[in-house]
This record gives sequence, structure tokens and C-alpha cells, in this order.
Amino acid sequence: MLERFRLFQRALLKNLNTTYKRYFYEELKKDEKLLAIMGARGVGKTTTLLQYLKESKIPINEKLYISADWIDAENLFEIAETFYKENGKLLIIDEIHKYPNFEKGLKKIYDILDLKVIVSGSSALSINHAKADLSRRMLIKEVKGMSFREFLEFKYELQIKKISLNELLQNHINIAYEILEKINKPSIIPDFKEYLEIGYYPFYFQNEDKVSYLLKLKETINVVLEVDIPAISNIKFTTIRKFKKLIEYVCISHPFKPNMQELLIKMDMPKTAYAEAYEYLELLQKAKIIRLIKSANKKDAILTKPEKIYLNNTNLHFCYCETQEIGTLREVFFASMLEDYEIYAPSKGDFVVNEYTFEIGGKNKTKKQIKNLEYAYIVVGDIEIGSGNKIPLWLFGFLY
Repeated sequence: MLERFRLFQRALLKNLNTTYKRYFYEELKKDEKLLAIMGARGVGKTTTLLQYLKESKIPINEKLYISADWIDAENLFEIAETFYKENGKLLIIDEIHKYPNFEKGLKKIYDILDLKVIVSGSSALSINHAKADLSRRMLIKEVKGMSFREFLEFKYELQIKKISLNELLQNHINIAYEILEKINKPSIIPDFKEYLEIGYYPFYFQNEDKVSYLLKLKETINVVLEVDIPAISNIKFTTIRKFKKLIEYVCISHPFKPNMQELLIKMDMPKTAYAEAYEYLELLQKAKIIRLIKSANKKDAILTKPEKIYLNNTNLHFCYCETQEIGTLREVFFASMLEDYEIYAPSKGDFVVNEYTFEIGGKNKTKKQIKNLEYAYIVVGDIEIGSGNKIPLWLFGFLY
């Protein structure tokens, strides 16, 4: 049963030539019996899993990588059981969401076999819709696309430490000097502009051609819209067209501050279909295509209209939007780098994170909109070193 899988595994490991490790590589080393790595398509999950498999000190005959779409008539538990009986120790199952009723198989593997199992999926969509109770058995790690820090590390073969938000706010001048010294370039701004266009998904470094990269990115998102979302939701093909119309609408808005009646018209939906529209927005957010920002005054409300709707990251703007508005790109970058934080739209300023208020803009941005606010900062897109409460935008790309 396992011979075919081992041949596929050998071919993949032989062709593995990426040495750079994403920020979540260390998570795979944790002593967890069942670990799920969930994230958008194209963020490097498969490469990272193969790197871990290859570098693990476990003997090659005691570790196995399979992709769920390799499984034909075989049963997931029977594969794991056969591997376990051959003294298997580490089983990696990629694209787990492609295996029907995967949650039942994983539950049985966890309960019966003494195996370390790592699975991956294209987003939290599949896990969130799993019927069996995996929550107490599985540690779920959601992963993001490349940060600006990782992009620079990959591009220049450097090692740059990540920083916490508190460190950044308290010591941004010294941190900026240290990073600029390490990069050792006349200016970091050209690299930052490049990142905004092509730096979020690591497969750019396999293409090294912007046109090819953006075409592949559009194909990747189309698979999410046309395959991944329908696989876990009872939506029709016409709904997929509505999703694409929403993306187009977000593109031409700077940023998109939704009027639900207007949104329903743009998506060709009935004027009373509010609940359905909210469900679609949540699906697209879980699929890492859009980002919903709620009002700070309504953050605990259920089924409330988002204050702003962004595309998930700046690369999607260059992929889908005919023109790019620099103010929107700055806000999208900021929001994407703080994806792990609860972020809201305040009445004054652009974003509030914890107790901090942030106003995003260019080098001429003043304190007018955050005047008299405590713990307020101006985040500037086209400066390299800040002063006081004025912080360079690019520095927020070092939070992970």
C-alpha cells in the first residue's frame, strides 16, 4: 500500500531546493500528537512540511509524507495503521481538506495509533466545518503569507529577528537603524515597494517574473473560489460570480466602506438578503481573500456591517485591480501585518489595536485626525526613519 506514496515522497524530496524556512517552521517541532497547519494557498505550507520531513532526525523509513489527493480507494486510517505497523513515527498529510470526512479518520488515528501526525489545509474553512470534535485533539496553527521581514531574508539571504508591537512602538528609531544597517542598501523603500507588489506569496521566488507571478496568483485564488469554498459550502456557480464581482468592487473603492444595499445590488442579490451577504463576506475572509474591519464601537455585535472591507494583502491588489491607490495599499499592508491582532476602525484615526490608535498616510500626514488622543501614532509610508510618534510603515512588516 505504501510503496506508491514512498515513490512520490522521494521525488518531491529530490526536487526540494528551497533552503529558506518560513516563520512557522519551528512550530512543526512542537511535541504535539496532532498538529494542523492552516493557511491560504501559496503561502509555502507544502515546502515547509517537506523541509521538516527531510531534516527530521527520524529515519526515512519511519516518516511518511502523503498528499490527500494521492489517496484513491485507500482508507485514511488504514494507510496510517499500515505505516504504524511498519514502525512509523511521523505521518504528514498535506491538503487534508481534499479527503472526504477527514475529521473521522484523524480522530480514529489520534485515538488508536501512537503516531505524530501533521496535517495541512488551504484555510481554516475545512477545519471550521469539520463535524467531529477535533478541537481537544488537534492544535491548529494558522499561518500567513510572507512578512516584509521574511521577504528581505529570502531575497538577501539574511537573518533578521522579528519584533513585538510594543518593542516597535517604544523603540522604533533604534530598530529602524539596526535593520537599515543590516540590509546595507542606499534605501529600503524600493524593496518595500517591490514587496507590496509581489512579496506576500513565496512562490514569486520560483518565477522571478512579475507577470508570471501575478498570473499564477490569480489562478491560485480562482481555485479557492471555484474549488475550496464550494467544497465546504452549498453554494452555486452563480455565487462564485458574485464573489468575483465583490473583489472587483473592493478594487475600485479606496477603501471599501460598505453600504449593504449598494453591496447587494453589486452582487446581484435580493435587497433583503443581508444574512446571506454577511455569510459570503465571512467565507471570503476565512479563505484569506478579503479582510473585514469592524467598527470599534460595534466589535462585539453579531451580523454587523463591517466598517471597511480590504483585500487580504497588497499583492491581491496588483493581481486584481487595474489601478492601485497608494493610500489603500498602505492600509492593506498595515492590516495584513497585524492579522494576529484584533484590529478595528475607530471614530478617529484609521485603526485601533489594543489601546493604540494608528493613522496611516504619507510623509506630509499631520496629527490632526488623532489630536488629543492618548497612545496615538502616525504610520508613514515613504520614510525610512521616524521620530516621536511618527513611525515608518515598513517597520510593521517585522512583526512576524
